Amino acid sequence: MPRKTSGTVIVVGASSGIGQALALRLAHEARPVAILARRLDQLEAVAKDINDKVGATRIYPYEHDVTDIESVDALFKKIEAEHGEVDELHFVAGVMPEVALDEFPTDKDALMVQINTIGSMAWVNAAARRFLPRKAGHIVGVTSVAGDRGRLDRPGYNASKAGQDTHLESIRNRLWRHGIRVTTARPGPVHTPMTEGLDVPMAISAEQAAKTILKARDRGRAIVYVPWKWRLIMFVIRNIPSFLFRKMSV
Repeated sequence: MPRKTSGTVIVVGASSGIGQALALRLAHEARPVAILARRLDQLEAVAKDINDKVGATRIYPYEHDVTDIESVDALFKKIEAEHGEVDELHFVAGVMPEVALDEFPTDKDALMVQINTIGSMAWVNAAARRFLPRKAGHIVGVTSVAGDRGRLDRPGYNASKAGQDTHLESIRNRLWRHGIRVTTARPGPVHTPMTEGLDVPMAISAEQAAKTILKARDRGRAIVYVPWKWRLIMFVIRNIPSFLFRKMSV
């Protein structure tokens, strides 16, 4: 059943993939949904498609470059002025450029940290500043199972997601006593434009991921693996001794 709420929701990174799938599901909750992404033309097409599907104007597109952290507060304020108080934030934006095993690209690493980690921090902090005085609100951050351990594939991506995950945990530990929930979603492989062309075993659809994430939100879960089997898989991986783990091709 949809949540009974009238507050506005923000989805950062909604032009495709999990963010787009979340926006579609959130639109059925009969409240304003502000969707943000860098590609405005694609975002406007997503908004039109979803609004047509639900038969009402509930999706509102806003152009935003996640690396522009200085613009976050002004945009948050603009969304609330146009659609009412925000009571829910979903941060889904992320990048994962291809990195060869013999490549150590500081520029790509910096980009991943800027978007995946610092971008998340900026939006989560902006939401927390507003939710705390109101003693209400829900923050959902989409990280990745890649942040659970330092695997040899894409060190920068693993580190960026681990940083995002830890920041979300810290914010959760600050806010839970004030009635504000923070949910960390850790997907395994998902079929999205970011993973297109890659070998992604056990991948699920973005729609499946969105369904699981919103179910966890409704239940007030702190951490959810998407799908649940990744909790068991990552438990095993986290507990492999380092001297063995570094010999594995994972």
